Amino acid sequence: LRAWRRLAWWLDGVVATPRLRLAALLLLDGWTQDGVRQAYSGGQYAPEALTAAERGALARLAGHTLDHPAMPDAVRLELPDWIYPLLAAQYGPALPAEAAAWLTEAPLDLRANLLKTTREAARAALAAEGIEAVPTPLSPWGLRIAGRLPVTTGAAFRDGLVEIQDEGSQIVALLADARPGQRVADICAGAGGKTLALAMTMENRGHIVACDVSAPRLDGAVRRLRRAGAHNVERHLFVPGDKWAKRRAGTFDRVLVDAPCTGTGTWRRNPDARLRLSAQDLAELTVRQAAILDDAAGLVRKGGRLIYATCSVLDAEDEATVSAFLDRHPGFRPLPPAAAWPEAPAGLGAGPYLRLTPARHGTDGFFAAVLERTP
Repeated sequence: LRAWRRLAWWLDGVVATPRLRLAALLLLDGWTQDGVRQAYSGGQYAPEALTAAERGALARLAGHTLDHPAMPDAVRLELPDWIYPLLAAQYGPALPAEAAAWLTEAPLDLRANLLKTTREAARAALAAEGIEAVPTPLSPWGLRIAGRLPVTTGAAFRDGLVEIQDEGSQIVALLADARPGQRVADICAGAGGKTLALAMTMENRGHIVACDVSAPRLDGAVRRLRRAGAHNVERHLFVPGDKWAKRRAGTFDRVLVDAPCTGTGTWRRNPDARLRLSAQDLAELTVRQAAILDDAAGLVRKGGRLIYATCSVLDAEDEATVSAFLDRHPGFRPLPPAAAWPEAPAGLGAGPYLRLTPARHGTDGFFAAVLERTP
């Protein structure tokens, strides 16, 4: 999946999509031509025998590596044709390095649950299970594990000492700056990952409303909240004709919108997602994001903050969406990340918004904007 476009380029339509593995055996796994022919024998329990066209296509791969100078840039960088010009305009000369990072495997990041422990104590609990974790460089709560280890079966996870959460997602929660005693709404809460982090920063004091349009996702948050010891959270399911937001207009200190998006920032974890994403998906999502932001703005009290976040690396979902929102809502102004999170590592809080990428920060791709409502 991480080499899909390059493998398809080598086979040039001669080999059916389900058989791209043929090229991977030669170009990625180091098989010989004879080894592939023997494996694809058509015998009992073996894959269907190679066709004449497949044998010819594979013969042309002899002596080559996966990359080739004649590959178009979009193919070489494993990007959909329609999205390549958007990213090229956005990243310029840095695009090859960014795209290379999207093709790597992501580490496993955990968040120490300060409602129950400290980061060092959580690290020690994991070590007792034979799991080596190191502190993340940006989040003061994060622990990073190399490889795929069965964290969820261990006592540290079962007892709520740690929660699986990418470091970038933790930083979004940090920017929300939710404090004890405040009223907070998590508008697109899903299964509650960021809700848990908000409850932690609020020290279980104050009130959080975790909202979503999906009942199964909200139901999935119940077990996580109980395991984490988060007691200041209620759930609300949005339904057509819902008057909940209207009745609570202007009453929240913090409103977090972790918006539905293309998920381009998570391509390390979901390499197949780039194959399914279309330009129509992006167009539909930007309309939806604008509508959610407009609704969420009405919940923010004067002097309160609206935090908009995506796990996208596309300007259309990030800066452009926020810029259009500010044009529609002149009562909001951007609050730089350094102001929302004074302890931010040097350079992370520069500029009006936060943008994280795997190449530059080692996190998933994230965007966040803190928008303060004027008193």
